[in-house]
Amino acid sequence: MAQVPDELIKLERSAENERAKLAGLTGEEYEAQLERWRTASEAVNAAISDHAAASGTSRQDVEQAVKKAVRTTQEDPAVE
Repeated sequence: MAQVPDELIKLERSAENERAKLAGLTGEEYEAQLERWRTASEAVNAAISDHAAASGTSRQDVEQAVKKAVRTTQEDPAVE
């Protein structure tokens, strides 16, 4: 499994927290929060790609390792 830097874990958590905030929103509030989630998701995806390229690891392996690390250290924020 790929080594996971703390920064990637922080970015993934941030994206998941933004996703969780979508619950119960409608209309313009939903659209604004959706954009915040997209921005956070794009940031983590770019960081994963950069790390994979720099470390010579497959992007898929890095992404799986990041998601696994986040899941094992935090419950789903949408459930909280």
